[in-house]
Amino acid sequence: MFEYHGWITVRESAGAGHDDCETDRLREIVEGIQGRIREINSPYLLDLRWMNGEPLLHLGGSSNHRDRQILRFFEEVGRRAPGSYGLLHVRDDEHTGRENEVLVLRLVRGKVTEHAEPLESKDTKLCRSS
Repeated sequence: MFEYHGWITVRESAGAGHDDCETDRLREIVEGIQGRIREINSPYLLDLRWMNGEPLLHLGGSSNHRDRQILRFFEEVGRRAPGSYGLLHVRDDEHTGRENEVLVLRLVRGKVTEHAEPLESKDTKLCRSS
């Protein structure tokens, strides 16, 4: 099972303000991300919308196997909009040695790092049907 839940606040740059030039560029970035969402065509949650003047992306799903496309997309948003930040919690029972862990992918300034999530991992057991 591959379960994931996350969000990204999409920003053109870490120091981005709200002048017209940056807003136009941010809109172009958002249009590109929306195009990728259409290409991915996931049956799960993959939603980008403007909230309070900022684009916010939400991701969530649960599939039988690891979806590398979702992991690559999370990183891609950081490359397209290097001021973005967010978290993606992932539980993957096919990740050898980490079957019962929740990992957190952290996006800050265009870079993704992986971290163990001790609050969710310690006692988390995967339920399996017989």
